[in-house]
Amino acid sequence: MIPVMMALAMAVGSPAPASPVEGTWHNPKNSVAVKTGACGDRLCGWVVRASDEAQADARDGGTPKLIGTALLREYRPSGRRKWSGQIFVPDMGRTFGSTLTLVDANTIDVKGCLIGGFLCKTQTWHRG
Repeated sequence: MIPVMMALAMAVGSPAPASPVEGTWHNPKNSVAVKTGACGDRLCGWVVRASDEAQADARDGGTPKLIGTALLREYRPSGRRKWSGQIFVPDMGRTFGSTLTLVDANTIDVKGCLIGGFLCKTQTWHRG
């Protein structure tokens, strides 16, 4: 009885496995690095590094401090190798519906769309 209870306690106390998209990702121009991780039961991503130009563009768009800003917000699994949430575009000061698709262990496609899924743009980010 005791070994069963110990095994149960260990299973309950074990952290959930990390999402395969957790880590640090770089945008195509390598002007921004985003660290993804858990935010409650969802996945989010925060800017951990940004070029001077990216920071200036963000300020011009109404985001005074780019580093530390959550760009990826409230993502949840939505299919095989896919997550859905919202992406904040700091140089526009707007949030859009978005999906992340895991291409391979070191590549994700980040897609943002205007209302209703029209006029979408996809960027390929690489693990850093």
